[in-house]
Amino acid sequence: MKITELETDRLKLREWKNSDLASFAKINADPKVMEFLPKALTQKESDDLAKKITELITKRGWGILAVEVKETKQFIGFVGLHKPTYDFHFTPCVEIAWRLSKESWGKGYATEAAKAHLDFAFNNLKIEEIYSFTSTINSKSEAVMKRLGMKNTNENFEHPALPENHRLREHVLYKITNDEWLKIKQ
Repeated sequence: MKITELETDRLKLREWKNSDLASFAKINADPKVMEFLPKALTQKESDDLAKKITELITKRGWGILAVEVKETKQFIGFVGLHKPTYDFHFTPCVEIAWRLSKESWGKGYATEAAKAHLDFAFNNLKIEEIYSFTSTINSKSEAVMKRLGMKNTNENFEHPALPENHRLREHVLYKITNDEWLKIKQ
């Protein structure tokens, strides 16, 4: 099953375009957007990330899609599905992730786009469970997880990509199963 485009009432979730790269680099360089990630990205690092994301979509047929506001045709970031490559106690798994421009925060876009991905993942890809995780101090992302109906597993973990005692090292872990999603959708 291939996923290269999904739509919601307000958003188009689509394959990446070269024209997205400048806006994506601006998002990845914004200290507020990157506050709960290890560091802001350079233009090259941002472009490399976009290339990796598109390669994974091509390889798997699904992944992290670009998010565009239908009304304005403006690229505002990404939301989508990913298979983490770190050796966590809960991997292999599929996670749902998002990163949106600061200007698009507070409008419900992350939740709206993530719901479309969850629906696709459970109904079309037949994935049994989806995870999401973030630093314990990232309350905004954790709030999105809760709005999606995801449950805190109470299995916090130390992210191996971050050094000991780093302020972002401890992560919360949320999960939702296919059955839980179906109950929410009824």
